[in-house]
Amino acid sequence: MRYITFALAKGRLAKKSLEIFEQMGITCEEMKDEKSRKLIFTNEELGYRFFLAKASDVPTYVEYGAADIGIVGRDTILEEGRKIYEVVDLGIGRCRMCVAGPKEAEEKLKHHELIRVATKYPNIAKDYFYNQKHQTVEIIKLHGSIELAPIVGLSEVIVDIVETGSTLRENGLVVLEEVCDLSARMVVNPVSMKMENERISRIIEDLTKICQEQQK
Repeated sequence: MRYITFALAKGRLAKKSLEIFEQMGITCEEMKDEKSRKLIFTNEELGYRFFLAKASDVPTYVEYGAADIGIVGRDTILEEGRKIYEVVDLGIGRCRMCVAGPKEAEEKLKHHELIRVATKYPNIAKDYFYNQKHQTVEIIKLHGSIELAPIVGLSEVIVDIVETGSTLRENGLVVLEEVCDLSARMVVNPVSMKMENERISRIIEDLTKICQEQQK
């Protein structure tokens, strides 16, 4: 029996994913050792293998078949645009991708003016403005605090993840438009889905049941 390999986005998401997997009977005791320097963890008995990766790398590992299954945020899936199947919404880390800025920027969005948009997510921003709103914009990629861009005049608006909106409010910014809902998702490699259909389908089924129960 070949391993089914899982790539988990490092941090809180990996921890929560493993808690859900335990409820399904998918366990990996090795991963609980926080001092471990290992990169790959296995459950020989069940034929499962796990590794932790930077969130932005998870879709790449899955697309190229280095992992059969990945758990990562939908923001990363949309931004990376890899050829993978998105199969289960885990309902973890619910938030929104939004266009935000000072209240006065609302008119520029309404009238489809040429504006500058600062974001960590240039592909999501491009898709939203070009394909959904049909508005020409200049997109500026940033890596740090995106909220700073409209305050110092680098951009009129930003595209960023909004959870509670408190950071925006504290800096005199508001949500102007919603781009999409976000949460953690399970993704699958298309070839693995064919080759290991029975095993992966069972994982999808069990995970869907647990996530639906938790979201009730």
